[in-house]
Amino acid sequence: MSTADHSAKSADRRSVSLVTLGCARNEVDSEELAARLENAGWTLDDSGDASVVLVNTCGFIDAAKKDSIDTLLAASDSGAKVVAAGCLAERYGAELAASLPEADAVLGFDDYASIGDRLEDVVAGRPHRSHAPQDRRKLLPLSPAERSDSHVHVPGHGAPDLPEGLAPASGPRVLRRRLGGGPAAPLKLASGCDRRCTFCAIPAFRGAYVSRRPTEVLDEARWLAGQGVREVVLVSENSTSYGKDLGDLRLLETLLPELAAVEGIERVRVSYLQPAELRPGLIEAIAGTPGVAPYFDLSFQHASGSLLRRMRRFGDTERFLGLLEQVRALAPEAGVRSNFIVGFPGETEEDVEELAGFLTAARLDVIGVFGYSDEEGTEAAGFDGKLDDDEVAARVADLSVLAEELTAQRAEERLGSTVEVLVEEPGEGRAAHQAPEIDGIVTLKGDAPVGAFVRAQVVEAMGVDLLAVVDER
Repeated sequence: MSTADHSAKSADRRSVSLVTLGCARNEVDSEELAARLENAGWTLDDSGDASVVLVNTCGFIDAAKKDSIDTLLAASDSGAKVVAAGCLAERYGAELAASLPEADAVLGFDDYASIGDRLEDVVAGRPHRSHAPQDRRKLLPLSPAERSDSHVHVPGHGAPDLPEGLAPASGPRVLRRRLGGGPAAPLKLASGCDRRCTFCAIPAFRGAYVSRRPTEVLDEARWLAGQGVREVVLVSENSTSYGKDLGDLRLLETLLPELAAVEGIERVRVSYLQPAELRPGLIEAIAGTPGVAPYFDLSFQHASGSLLRRMRRFGDTERFLGLLEQVRALAPEAGVRSNFIVGFPGETEEDVEELAGFLTAARLDVIGVFGYSDEEGTEAAGFDGKLDDDEVAARVADLSVLAEELTAQRAEERLGSTVEVLVEEPGEGRAAHQAPEIDGIVTLKGDAPVGAFVRAQVVEAMGVDLLAVVDER
């Protein structure tokens, strides 16, 4: 269909195609946008014939920014109106709008509450004045205890005020509409971050840390269960801080058993844990609560103590290995994943060797290795000791090869063990040590209906993926 034909056909239609990029937190934000749009009378349309394409962008690192820009440019070729939202739009605002005329509007987080009206303006040709980006941490009270009552818009924290029809009549009401199917779904625990890592720009455009109240989280879990979800994945920028702004830093320890008890939810998974904040009580809650996956998504970032201080983080090889010992003393088969930054300014060959030694000793299930690149607005962008791009790439390549070997060895350690698998597609699912989309899969032999949990014995490892035979008993 030509651009002119598309424009003529869709000019009188209030239909929108929602494209989501980036992390699971963005998925939840898109589902809030979808609910708000339906409430405003818009029709969600993925047929390729929508009048508006709304792209929920990612603005974390250069590769994600490029992907977001490419997606916006591709959408403009369809002839539909194109709107940018999400992290890239919030982070750059008017600057992005000026540099990307293909986008008919660039919306910030504060536009989400009136998203239907904003798209009406776009379709009608009314100009939208994009926001001037600002540090969103400064929009919230300095005291964490006062933040939850602030009126600053926080994506994914919408009030459950929808009319009839957007949630089960007999169940909880939430500001969310599922955009995908499947028996697993992310559930936002909190937004923002109060940490000051020198390499990270996220707190500036996502804002200070704000926990959702337990009643909201539980209501949404019940709603998801009514939508056929069997596993909820708790997402945030830092799940270990949950509750600190509500006056109870141990709130996650008490919330996890309540979530696991929600009828229909059979597995709860916690993601994005900060090692420096991981309390013994929280380790015990994750490792020992029935219905909670013994799964630890730990943000180590490196193992060299001196380099971690330069990142304004805490820990070192000895402390991190000690933390893993605590975890495995309570749950020997626990899944552990982490990401690492290589080539940070000032990183020496000795630092790289220490990281390699840590990875060898840690027995992690999944290892992500990423090369450092400057992020504007961060402290590290002004550091001395920058490494040549080729050197960073070489270090990433070497450690990636090591990581692949080590995670394959870790998978082989699971041979002969029995795993509980959530079947997500015919003949395929995930065990407790595998989070959706990022940690590998289990291929199943035997009867395994989609949406069911089955017990299976691991008989083969293929990298981080496993082959397992369903226990027919």
